[in-house]
Amino acid sequence: MKALSVRQPWAWAIIYALKNIENRGWPIHYRGDILIHAAKTCTKKEYQLAREFCQGMGVVIPELISLRRGQVIGIVTIVDCKFSQVASGWGMPGQYHWKLENPREITPIPYIGRLGIFEVPDDLVMEVVA
Repeated sequence: MKALSVRQPWAWAIIYALKNIENRGWPIHYRGDILIHAAKTCTKKEYQLAREFCQGMGVVIPELISLRRGQVIGIVTIVDCKFSQVASGWGMPGQYHWKLENPREITPIPYIGRLGIFEVPDDLVMEVVA
């Protein structure tokens, strides 16, 4: 199954806080379900900036130490992708806004993330999604 690695706390926000836009510098033509992998790396500064942004959206995120990292944590459906020069909601200006719907939590799967879209073996996913 296709997967995307997202840094925390953004990965958490996609699955648990209805973050419905993923900002990327590149478009995606794929439509359908994709696994959300919580990246292993997250600096305190990145976390703090994200925390402040989320607070502005009315979302209180968990403490950094309690966020899962280096694991697949959920599934979301990519339904659209558009470039935008303006910020709106979760969307940042000058980015491709991947429109996300139907976030679902799964039993976490320890896995090493990669850049771009990558594949996670179906047998690993079926054990926790079934």
